[in-house]
Amino acid sequence: MTCIRFLRSLIIMGLLCITFDVRAEASGPVALVETGVVSKQNLAETIRTFGIVDAHPDQVHVVSLPYGGLIDKVWVSTGQRVSAGDRLLSVVASPDGRRQFQQAQDALTLAERELARQRRLRKQNLASNADVEKASAADRDARAALASLSAQGLVDEARTLTAPVSGIVENLAVKQGDRVPGDTAALLVASNDHLVARLGVEPENVPRIVPGMNVQLSPVFGDARPIGGVVREVHGMIDPSTHLVEVLVDLDVGTDLALGVRVAGRINLKVQDAVVVPRSAVLDDGKQAYVFVVSDSIAHRIVVTTGIEADGVVAVQGTLAPGDHVVTLGNYELEDGMPVRENTP
Repeated sequence: MTCIRFLRSLIIMGLLCITFDVRAEASGPVALVETGVVSKQNLAETIRTFGIVDAHPDQVHVVSLPYGGLIDKVWVSTGQRVSAGDRLLSVVASPDGRRQFQQAQDALTLAERELARQRRLRKQNLASNADVEKASAADRDARAALASLSAQGLVDEARTLTAPVSGIVENLAVKQGDRVPGDTAALLVASNDHLVARLGVEPENVPRIVPGMNVQLSPVFGDARPIGGVVREVHGMIDPSTHLVEVLVDLDVGTDLALGVRVAGRINLKVQDAVVVPRSAVLDDGKQAYVFVVSDSIAHRIVVTTGIEADGVVAVQGTLAPGDHVVTLGNYELEDGMPVRENTP
């Protein structure tokens, strides 16, 4: 009787072991994964590019010398910031200029005397109306010539030129001691409130960019705050040195970046409301894109169609809903229906 009971116990234990082995085999291996959450957000399609800060082509003011002479003083240097009215340089009139002004003064004195003489003679019937009119015309011409030279500053021996606007000194073409002719462009002042970024864009992306699109820019070096801008122009030719097409961007008023600063730009093409997943959650087998969604500790393969990608997330379409958990790490080893355990990163 004791032997029979012992045999029954062995049989029961054997059945329990078989059942445990079958369940263990049925459950299979459990994969350790990390997950991210499906969300819904406004996503902007963007084009990334690089460029340089430059002066606005319509806001560069030319400072020209009013007359030829000697550059007596120069108070600024290239790249210096100036305020409207600040001294830039002074020029001393050349001897020829001063002589020209003196000759104009003498010519006016003679014209005035001749006009007065012809008027006296006309009162005595010793001159005609035509004689008076001729003297009057000569007087007007002499006055106009002297006024023109006075406007140039030749009335003074030296003249100080000042900044027409607040901005940055560009292309200083003269130095102290230079003798220069009149109308020489001495320097340029780029308005401080009107700067642009010249961005290089791949030719295939050019048809997608139109004036008015918003742009975010950040200096490539340093930690200056990002700035905004708007596309102003899209050029129509490829730069032979860079093989890119230039896009001109008007920067926000008040931008304090220096000319020549290199910037990274992000041109916003369009914004859409989309269901997004982390970029690392999307896999591709060469035929279709897919993700693994975790539900009740089981990974389910879901086929998706991808869209806009920005800031580490991708817009997707498929049987996903905000709040679902998708596998972001360990998904390459998964198969549909595999048990998983989520690891907290």
